Amino acid sequence: MASNSILWLENGHTCEEEWRSERGAAAPKRVVLADDTLNADSAYRLACAGTGMLWRGDFQNARLLLQALARRCDAPKKIRRVSKTHPEVRQSAEENFHLHRQAQSQRARTLSMILIQINPDRQISLRRAPDWRSAMNEAWGPASTRGCVASLRELLGLVGAYEWHQKGMEISALGNAPNNRIHPSYGVFSPVRGEYIQLVADAPLPSTELAFDIGVGTGVLSAVLAKRGVKRVIGTDLDDRALTCAKENIQRLGLKGTVELTKTDLFPEGKAPLIVCNPPWLPARASAPIERAIYDENSGMLKGFIAGLAAHLTPKGEGWLILSDLAEHLGLRTRAELNEWIAAGGLKVIGKLDTKAEHKKVQDVSDPLHSARAAEITSLWRLGHA
Repeated sequence: MASNSILWLENGHTCEEEWRSERGAAAPKRVVLADDTLNADSAYRLACAGTGMLWRGDFQNARLLLQALARRCDAPKKIRRVSKTHPEVRQSAEENFHLHRQAQSQRARTLSMILIQINPDRQISLRRAPDWRSAMNEAWGPASTRGCVASLRELLGLVGAYEWHQKGMEISALGNAPNNRIHPSYGVFSPVRGEYIQLVADAPLPSTELAFDIGVGTGVLSAVLAKRGVKRVIGTDLDDRALTCAKENIQRLGLKGTVELTKTDLFPEGKAPLIVCNPPWLPARASAPIERAIYDENSGMLKGFIAGLAAHLTPKGEGWLILSDLAEHLGLRTRAELNEWIAAGGLKVIGKLDTKAEHKKVQDVSDPLHSARAAEITSLWRLGHA
């Protein structure tokens, strides 16, 4: 989290407040006061120039302005005509991916320029401002003696995560309602891709004695394994928020006696007949902490899991690697590279379960990465000693 100061001029005085950004974004260097008189076109120009707009008007109008900025960010860009003598060069899938990531990053920066001041008690002193204290306290911990300034966009994300946490997500692999919900916390990736969970629910178990869940996250895979009859599950993670979230979910599901949690990098001590890992699927640099569940720079976690798996597997044990092939369709990783890492780790492929991706972007033909997403297959690789 970025935590530095933000400065602005108000009533002839220089004001200073703590800047808060869970995305790790730096505070805008230039800040102007803004209210209901600011139109969307002017706000968009300021935002594109990196100027923060500290809101002093009606809170709901700030939300409407943010929506207007989003429409301008998402508007189709004019395509430059190319003469017949200079035909347009087709970009590769990898180039399209990196251009898409750049556009996403620029969009996030632009939409983060509407700023909200928060009092030390976590109230917002604006007309028609909501009471978001519970959401802030859950994400940030107890209030301090100081106020802060944060982007409206991040605050909306924080509140959305709080609502998801309160409601929970129904996971069919956990059995019948009502006791089949996972409650993701702010900063912990939600298990929105149900197809990979179902793979873990369907794969034949090599043993029901012990399993390791590497990168436990919300605890959903640990819970699925426990519900399937695995007598002891050890979930690991390095992220404190993930461990807290998993602990709450495991307790809520009545699995505290079956699932243990430990803070460590990848593997716990000892060996197990089943080791499960769902690493980030795309080898690219995360631009925010929460993106580390999706982006794994240089495939660090994937390589670490494969390289260390044999040393932690019992002789006839299996390692379940849950992985999408989207990176292959985007030109970010080849199947040959993956197979080389598996062989170098002293492993062999025992079997593989495949399923088509089911998320909404598969059907979105306007998505710049649509062709890759439409071809995506998610697999559970059953790995054993070579």
